[in-house]
Amino acid sequence: MKELSECTVMIVDDTETNIDILIETLSEDYDIAVAMDGESALEYISEELPDLILLDIMMPGMSGYEVCRLLKKNKRTYKIPIIFVTAINDEAEEKKGLEMGAIDFIRKPFNPSIVKSRVKNHLELKIAKEKLEEQNDLLEKKVTERTKELTLTQDLTIYSLTSLAETRDPETGGHIQRTQNFVKALADKLIELPIFEEKLNESKIELLYKSAPLHDIGKIGVRDNILFKPAKLTEEEFEEMKLHTIYGHAALKKASDMFGTNSFFRYAQEIAYTHHEKWDGSGYPRGLKEEEIPLSGRLMALADVYDALVSKRVYKPSFSHERAVKIILEGRGSHFDPTLVDAFYEINDIFRKIALNFADFDEERISLAKKNNGLKKIMACKK
Repeated sequence: MKELSECTVMIVDDTETNIDILIETLSEDYDIAVAMDGESALEYISEELPDLILLDIMMPGMSGYEVCRLLKKNKRTYKIPIIFVTAINDEAEEKKGLEMGAIDFIRKPFNPSIVKSRVKNHLELKIAKEKLEEQNDLLEKKVTERTKELTLTQDLTIYSLTSLAETRDPETGGHIQRTQNFVKALADKLIELPIFEEKLNESKIELLYKSAPLHDIGKIGVRDNILFKPAKLTEEEFEEMKLHTIYGHAALKKASDMFGTNSFFRYAQEIAYTHHEKWDGSGYPRGLKEEEIPLSGRLMALADVYDALVSKRVYKPSFSHERAVKIILEGRGSHFDPTLVDAFYEINDIFRKIALNFADFDEERISLAKKNNGLKKIMACKK
């Protein structure tokens, strides 16, 4: 960073006597550059940037105002402090100069002590601003680096937890990729609606996307003979399976308490805990209904059911996209948030493409690749 004694002051004045006085006043403390008209000043500045300019207003050819205007519109020179030096004693002219970007006025005839003080003050202020900008740039760089580190750590945590969940899930890894993309696609559609302006934005949707893979993390606590049972669960077994929502919430809360609460853990806890709740209150584990269910849980509920329908399972074949959409629509207002169902219907083909892209079995790909017009009839019935 430049020191005060290393600064260059440029004097722009068409009168040699004025120039001599200013040189005598300032040359002991600063390097001095001189120009006797506006054009010469601009030519010099195009190659060398002074740290401050003492600029006469009334000069032959280009006036000081015009020089100031050109310097202030140039990205390279707009930060150079300009002090007008003038014999004009007019408030209107002074206001004009300050509005153009000058930082001060010095009246002729010069008082050397005032000139020295004002030049020194403005140069010290300029140096202080530059130091502050440098510190801010350094801080911003450190914050950016730290944010990248935290994001990487978070992503690694998500990957580790997701990998752990996959080892205890009878379904395939494609389920996790599909459902997180379903959640994002649905949230991207909802953000278009005014009622979700305060609930959703790009950063929140990204967090939903990252936390969605942990919706079934609680299955780690479910016994193998229940989790991997190929037949229908008994009533008692199903009650134990329901506990995966509680296990997942507890595990993520413990992680949050250990590593510090943040939005990612909050969304992950909500999704793990509430993705089996239903709009009419008939879901589990708490029987929440309507707006009591966090938006994250409502999104995951729809995504999870659609994926279960179009995916092949040991106990069922994959359903067609058309059949899955029909079942989702039938759950409008009972299983699912009506607004989410309406949004889903508008983008249902995006769901189909996501499911097709991340399909696990050829049977699913064949079923999803078939397009038909049956959905129009379904929507007509819904209305």
